[in-house]
Amino acid sequence: MILSDKRILEKLKTREIVIEPFDPTCLGTNSYDVHLGKHLATYTDEVLDAKKHNLIRELIIPKEGFVLQPGILYLGVTEEYTETHCAVPFLEGKSSIGRLGIDIHATAGKGDVGFCNSWTLEISCIHPVRIYAGMPVGQLIYFTVDGEIENYYNHKSSAKYNERTIKPVESMMWKNSF
Repeated sequence: MILSDKRILEKLKTREIVIEPFDPTCLGTNSYDVHLGKHLATYTDEVLDAKKHNLIRELIIPKEGFVLQPGILYLGVTEEYTETHCAVPFLEGKSSIGRLGIDIHATAGKGDVGFCNSWTLEISCIHPVRIYAGMPVGQLIYFTVDGEIENYYNHKSSAKYNERTIKPVESMMWKNSF
């Protein structure tokens, strides 16, 4: 089941869900709108290697915006820091973003219970498009969990994205054994 706006507000009061900064006008019927932070990154190597630490080049979105180009993967970040201790958070792109030909995540739309951080966005586009820091980019939807949780994400020693940051985080696939 998806949490309603009233249930999200209840969970915010008990700090089972944390959204910072929180703006009540961003709360929808059953979701919360998140915004694009000013930090972007792109990978420096033309060929990425899943077994190595691929380096990124950081960019700041200027006031006049930044033009995304097709064929380039951009890592972005939400302005909002979130914590979810009672539900499974899903991040979906806003339909207005999709209608500009922008995808905000390739595969990582679902968070884990216990995820505490800003969301790194895997941004791509099919047409050049100018974006701006602070623009609405996605919406968080919260699903209830059936049963007790044994391994919260923020308590797992193997969790690779626990360090709090306001910048996008590159893939940590290289930390896996395979």
